[in-house]
Amino acid sequence: MTWSTWMRRTGAAALALALAQGVPAAAQDSALLQYAGADRHQKLVEAARKEGTFTFYTTIAEKDIPPLIEPFEKKYGIKVRIWRAGTDKVLQRTLAETAARRYEVDAIHVGAPELEAMHREKILQPVNSPYFASLVKGAVPAHREWAATLLSVWVQAYNTNLIKKEDLPKTYQDLLDPRWKGRLGIESKVQEWYSTVVTDMGEEKGIRLFRDIVERNGISARKGHSLLNNMVIAGEVPLALTVYNYMPQSAKDKGAPIDWFVLEPAVARANGIGIARRAPHPNAAALFYDYMLSPDVQKLLVSMDYVPTNTAVPSPLDKNLRVLLVDPAMALDQIDKWTRSYEDVVTKRGGR
Repeated sequence: MTWSTWMRRTGAAALALALAQGVPAAAQDSALLQYAGADRHQKLVEAARKEGTFTFYTTIAEKDIPPLIEPFEKKYGIKVRIWRAGTDKVLQRTLAETAARRYEVDAIHVGAPELEAMHREKILQPVNSPYFASLVKGAVPAHREWAATLLSVWVQAYNTNLIKKEDLPKTYQDLLDPRWKGRLGIESKVQEWYSTVVTDMGEEKGIRLFRDIVERNGISARKGHSLLNNMVIAGEVPLALTVYNYMPQSAKDKGAPIDWFVLEPAVARANGIGIARRAPHPNAAALFYDYMLSPDVQKLLVSMDYVPTNTAVPSPLDKNLRVLLVDPAMALDQIDKWTRSYEDVVTKRGGR
């Protein structure tokens, strides 16, 4: 859907009206958010402790919140007030509160497209974190109003009883080989993955390649990443093109006949963190922002099966692997185009 359609769907019309009527855009900036001196951390700790608390809206899995939040509270003596919900609800609440001039939230952790939407609506403020230099390419947009903290990476998975490792395709072009006829599967709602791969190839060339693969060998579209992963294990889909990396790895660790590999480029969807422009507790929020990007917490995220954005932390992915992040601006502005293309080229033609 287009940007305007997406905004209407998420209930943002009220915010647009409020902004048009003159909701002040002046930022509740803290100078420390932009400060880059060697004593930044110490200054931030002192200012954050004076604030004593901050409010955090997040989509992070409920089971993962305590191990992330409790060490921060214990180390700094700062209380984190948490409101957790799904992506749309976090976005809607943030937009609605801004429209009503209720400035309650300090930090928001959600998907990159939603953070980019908040940037466009002047809800976030820029930050200058010392960890930016260590993050993967694309983790920090030019405006610096949010930063990616973790990645969900699509990989390819295969049934090890049906496919030998030495027979795996090495490129997408290899999927034209007749050996893959009737053996390929894909998730039915991965327009972001599709658009990123196709654009990397060159749009016209990439679309033509996927059209040829579908016409020659078929691609079975299945709804749900977990379902697709389970169908690989069961042997119904010998080779799946789009599952999240932790799914086959977890099943493999439990003895299932499944493994995964990557046809480059690996495509990742980012989740990240931003600080509200009118945050009541900006310094405490900024301290937590740095905390989420720090090596210790990034290692913790890896233990929870997330892929880190800090390159100083060992990743479950090969360090030499080329990884492309889904462009959040594309997800906002061109998703209708890529949904139509994906359906036309893959899901409506692929068969089951």
